[in-house]
Amino acid sequence: MARARSDSPPLFDIDCKPDFAFEKRAIKEGQWPVAGLDEAGRGPLAGPVVAAAVILNPKRIPKGLDDSKRLTAEQRDLLFDKILASALGVSMASICAEGIDSINILRASLEAMRRAALGLSVQPRLALADGRDIPPGLPCEGRALVKGDQRSQSIAAASIVAKVMRDRMMSGCGQAHVHYGFEAHMGYATPRHRTAIGNHGPIARLHRVSFAPFRLGVEAAECDPDMLIDAPLETHPAATSG
Repeated sequence: MARARSDSPPLFDIDCKPDFAFEKRAIKEGQWPVAGLDEAGRGPLAGPVVAAAVILNPKRIPKGLDDSKRLTAEQRDLLFDKILASALGVSMASICAEGIDSINILRASLEAMRRAALGLSVQPRLALADGRDIPPGLPCEGRALVKGDQRSQSIAAASIVAKVMRDRMMSGCGQAHVHYGFEAHMGYATPRHRTAIGNHGPIARLHRVSFAPFRLGVEAAECDPDMLIDAPLETHPAATSG
């Protein structure tokens, strides 16, 4: 007899592509539609956290869906268009920097996912959320999947939508605030961004003043990179060679 697939993360990281297994199981159990939930922008020093909810069409799943961090910007943009053209439902929501400062980044991320789920035009029966926490107040049953964007195609689609939307928002901020280079680093704590903060200071309602270096001072943050933010940094393409 085949062993049921566990919801627990694998003991060792395996470089695999997300599939539709969780969704197929839900369909068999009468829990359709299934929405994938994910966010982008937990780690940056500036800008909103953006979440997306996606209900894929089982008959029109775009090829190449994956964790947004494992895709190039060009791949994400192409898949973004395909998701919007084929999905049964797509919704996005964001929490601004001031909101993040007032309730903390974890709660803001979960609230953004909740709002995205509520904004779907198709009522889901089950929501698969990336991470360890189920967003409170969902309009349906929720299920948390660690590394869900690498395991579920619905979550992967949500991660792509959230990432593309947030990058476009931050690129717009770069045009409005030319000294900070947001279009290059998307608000992450790169040397260029930290230098701009030191030279020009934080931007009201855009920088997250509850994060270091704003609480500790730019000099302190420069001396201790581990204290740059309150939550673990996400790897961002602009800050790596890949």
